[in-house]
Order: sequence, then structure tokens, then C-alpha cells
Amino acid sequence: MSSGWEPSCSLDTLTERAFFLSEIRAFFTELGVLEVQTSCIAKHAVTDPNIHSIKIPKIGYLQTSPEYQLKRLLVAGAPSIYQMGPVFRAEEIGSQHALEFTMLEWYRLNYDHFQLMDEVTRLVDRMLGPAEYRYVSYADVLDHSTEISNDTDLKFLSGLRALGMGRIFVTDYPIEQAALARLDGDPPLASRFELIIDGIEIANGYHELGDINELGMRFQKELEIRKELDLEPHDLDTDFMAAMEHGLPPCSGVALGVDRLLMILLGAKSITEVNAFPIEPQPPV
Repeated sequence: MSSGWEPSCSLDTLTERAFFLSEIRAFFTELGVLEVQTSCIAKHAVTDPNIHSIKIPKIGYLQTSPEYQLKRLLVAGAPSIYQMGPVFRAEEIGSQHALEFTMLEWYRLNYDHFQLMDEVTRLVDRMLGPAEYRYVSYADVLDHSTEISNDTDLKFLSGLRALGMGRIFVTDYPIEQAALARLDGDPPLASRFELIIDGIEIANGYHELGDINELGMRFQKELEIRKELDLEPHDLDTDFMAAMEHGLPPCSGVALGVDRLLMILLGAKSITEVNAFPIEPQPPV
């Protein structure tokens, strides 16, 4: 019986993890993409009502993603960049979720989301071995759903299950699912993609929106939704907005869950199997 102090994964797994991370870094070194490190703490949280930040009283918030700081670096003149390190989200509980997990996020100047999908494919093939990829639209996923409820999220998950195992890129998201992606086409759709592997969400990428007015409107809508849901009110990240007003260069970016990708490689059933000391949520008092 465990006495509680031991790591949750084996030392062999930690050795595998170390090699895995080194291979990811080698991939970007070969591409000439610069590794950077931004702060895990910031004054502001994101406005997205579906993402819950962990607050540090009198200081700020643990970051749910390095996105805003990485984009500020791009505005400041940085080349294509990536960061791999810990991020934090409250209320993330489950076999594929944790309060702290490892995120790989990178931005490629003058790429659209199609070029970035190709690069994601090359990275995944390097880490897991080559395989076939399917490309389906968001609407196609919903068409495969057997979910009776009108809940779009549940219908999407049902559709993914119906599509089965393998590597699937979901594209052509509707406007209401655009997040920070550009809108293109007629009718307009979000220049966004997600990579799903064996039913597990691995990566989420955008052809990045740089229009300060459109960004402001999207953030304001999210703040209104937060109010309707009685969530903690958040102020806009003024430093990020000032950078966006200065001008984000044309780019595409993607965030990828490193722990989940390693889980697939090792056949692990839980994220705790690939981390030494995962933080478990405390039950309410």
C-alpha cells in the first residue's frame, strides 16, 4: 500500500518523459523556432467563461495559457516562438485533466492555420510514429452525433465518439466557436482547428485574429456571459490589449497538451500516470 509520499508514476516513465520533452525541443531547434519562457503568474485572468483560473490573492492569477504573453513578444518583434511548461486551471478534474499540466504552445509568423496543421502533423508523427489523418468539419462532427440533447458540447463529443479512433483534424468552426481565430469565407467560418487522437483532444489552433476592435467585441461578449453565469468578473488584460492595438504580426498559433500526447504514446489511462506529483483537488470543507 502506498504511504502517500511516492511519485504517482514510475521512474521509467519519468525517463520516457524526459526523452519525450527533449525530442519536442529538438523538433523546434531544427525548425529554428525560438524557445521562450514567460511568467506563470499575471495580473489578469482570461475572460473565456469556459476556462477557470486559479487566483493568488493580492497578486493575480496562475496562467491558464502563455498565449497573451507570447503574443506580446510577437508584437515586440520576436521571431516564431514556442513555450513548453506548466499551466494551471481550476475545476479541471478527470483522467485527462489536472489542475497543473504541461502545455506546448507555439506561433509561426506568416503561417495560416493550414500550414500550422501540417506542422502539427509532422510533430505528432515524430513523437508517436506516422499515421493517416482525417479532416472533418465541425458541422460533419455534429452530423455524426447521436446525442438527443440540444447541448452543442454534448453533441460534439457524441459525434467524435461516432467518428471512432485515429487522428482527426476538426476544421471550419462556426462563428460562435471562433475564440481568437480569424473569420474567413462566405459564409464566414473560424480559421480554427482541433486535433483529436483516439478521442482525446490534443491540440487547438488558430489563424490568429489581430483586429483590436473585433477582439474587444469578443471579450466584451465573454464578460457578459460571465455575468449571466454568475462567474467571477474579470477585467480585460490592459497590457495585452495595448499590444494588440500596437499590432500583432500575421501569424498562426496552436496549444498542445504534452501530457495527453505522452499518455497516448505510453498507453496510459490517466494523466497521473505520466506526472510525478500531480495536485489533486481538495474536497470542500
